[in-house]
Amino acid sequence: MQDTYHFHEIFSILRQTMNNIQMPLVSRKKWDNIQKTPFTVLISCLLSLRTKEKITEQASLRLLKEYDTPEKIIQLSESTIQHYIYPVGFYKTKAKRIKDIAQTLIIDHGGKVPNDFQELLSLKGVGRKTANIVMVYGFHNAGYLPIDTHCHRIPNRLGWIRTKTPEETEKKLLSILPKQYHQDFNHLFVQFGQTICTPISPHCSICPLTNHCQRIAVGTHR
Repeated sequence: MQDTYHFHEIFSILRQTMNNIQMPLVSRKKWDNIQKTPFTVLISCLLSLRTKEKITEQASLRLLKEYDTPEKIIQLSESTIQHYIYPVGFYKTKAKRIKDIAQTLIIDHGGKVPNDFQELLSLKGVGRKTANIVMVYGFHNAGYLPIDTHCHRIPNRLGWIRTKTPEETEKKLLSILPKQYHQDFNHLFVQFGQTICTPISPHCSICPLTNHCQRIAVGTHR
């Protein structure tokens, strides 16, 4: 089948271009000093919401290098969890959420993170992006796409899709993006969106995807 979207070329270029840029913690194959499991991926993702990657990584390391299971987490008080994860955004709310989720997993799921998208969404505080991240980077399942602001904006700029919300983007991309690219999609587009295809005034003059981009809704650029 003809690749009218140039997926192969675009993903090849992004893998090469982003090769020297550190991946977000949740998308790395191995974690230093933390056992990578669906549970640690879930907790790290919750910590990352509205928080810079460096702060997320440091907080994840402090908490999860010792307390990497629901059973260990519920031994901690909320104030102790707050101490470990500060200064992530909304650290008090997240500390309560982390303990509540750990308890729910023990009571309802035998201490295991469910390998089921809808059951993940039933956990308090877990939205579509987090559930998708756990399915992709925790369980390594194809057929799921975590969509953040970069993953929504860039496919629209490229001209792949015409969507207004992340949920619309997720649905549309699942219908056109071959599964072989699902595992790399989120971290490549996040890295690309943070460094080159920025929300405001993207770096079009140095963009390696110039020949494949329609620059939809791009005004001022560099």
